[in-house]
Amino acid sequence: MTVTIYNTISRQKEAFEPQEPGKVKMYVCGPTVYDYIHIGNARPFIFFDVVRRYFVENGNEVQYVVNFTDVDDKLIRKAEQLETTVPEVADKFIAAYHEDIESLGIHKATLNPRVTDHIPQIITFIQGLIEKGYAYESEGDVYFRTSSFADYGKLSRQNLDELQFGIRVEVGERKESEQDFVLWKGAKPGEIKWESPFGDGRPGWHIECSAMARNYLGDTLDIHGGGHDLQFPHHECEVAQSEAFTGKPLANYWMHNGYIHINNEKMSKSLGNGISVHELVKRVKPNAIRYFMLAAHYRSPINFSDDTIAQAENSVERIAICAANLKHRLASAIGGPLPEGGSAQGLIASGEIVLDEKLRAIHEQFHAKMSDDFNTPDAITSVFDLVTEANQYISRTDASAAGLRALLTLLERMDRVLGLLPLQQSNADLLDADIEQLIVERTEARKAKNWARADEIRDLLTEKNIVLEDTPQGIRWRRK
Repeated sequence: MTVTIYNTISRQKEAFEPQEPGKVKMYVCGPTVYDYIHIGNARPFIFFDVVRRYFVENGNEVQYVVNFTDVDDKLIRKAEQLETTVPEVADKFIAAYHEDIESLGIHKATLNPRVTDHIPQIITFIQGLIEKGYAYESEGDVYFRTSSFADYGKLSRQNLDELQFGIRVEVGERKESEQDFVLWKGAKPGEIKWESPFGDGRPGWHIECSAMARNYLGDTLDIHGGGHDLQFPHHECEVAQSEAFTGKPLANYWMHNGYIHINNEKMSKSLGNGISVHELVKRVKPNAIRYFMLAAHYRSPINFSDDTIAQAENSVERIAICAANLKHRLASAIGGPLPEGGSAQGLIASGEIVLDEKLRAIHEQFHAKMSDDFNTPDAITSVFDLVTEANQYISRTDASAAGLRALLTLLERMDRVLGLLPLQQSNADLLDADIEQLIVERTEARKAKNWARADEIRDLLTEKNIVLEDTPQGIRWRRK
């Protein structure tokens, strides 16, 4: 099935064709690692994780690069506040980033390059721009000459004459034009710095992504992504400097996700309403955060509130309970523990022709929505269509093992893309086998009327957030 993508640069949906069949080169701008990531940062990381998963699910190899900006004015200020060094600040918050994205079920990128590990490549890039006449030195700084790049503004659709005060760089007498942006910043006393042909200093913000993307993915990316706020100036400047240097398109497809509002207000530092993922996952189920992000189309703005996150928690709970019920009923149907893996084979042979047709239709609808510019809200609707079908089927006395397995397999297959089921707790105090054994022991204690031991086991399971539920097929358990 052909995937279509809304391409920011063309402002229309286009059929996706990677440069090399079966391989996707995707670069997404990563965090400036001076603090914990907030939910605004998390939205692109969650969404592009789903994009990557969907390509992989369809048999593609994905080279997925997410950079770390580990030298920047913000890191310098944070290091001063903490009375430490810029690298130590970066190390701390890179570790926190990995912890936070793991908690959200986000798979690690193929590569997470750090700016400070690529200073030679950045210097070479800047030298090339100077040699081609696109950049100039001025009192230790180096600036990109925007007037030399005729297509400047083509991504964000802004006119160069209207951008005089829109670029987030210092405006000073050292620049030929107010629109020019910095590639290399001359070092100030006491700042972290590197030697270069232009003098001691450090890279500007925009040049780092161009240099690292080219280093790992080549002159032209298949997909370049990030938040809507990066269209201008960051991505616009990337386009100018990369295409001036290589003479080739920086990316064939540009994707940008919408903003997040907090209680109907735009999230901003001035309002002090930012919410860090580090704190949010302590009170909200991580898969509910994923659901909240994916329940709206990625290009649409979304509003975070107690109500919307509560709705998300209820929704993922419904999916999780369905999966747990399928596993429990299937284990009963086959007379033992549910084996690893499995497939949807055998439905027709088992006489489940109607169920087979329904599951095929649900799966086709799921793919139709995901392939249409990654329409995750409608794809989630397909998941709930399956949940409804599964709940009805589980209640049947004649439910077959083949039917139960087919339902569970399709649910897990769609979830490999969306990641809405609870993460397996590999570091949990109680392993699944331990829980099963305790349930058996509790059942035997009750039969022996050893109520004290039965209650003790139930209290232990409750303490470990294990919920026991009586069903016609016996006791079922699930993690909260």
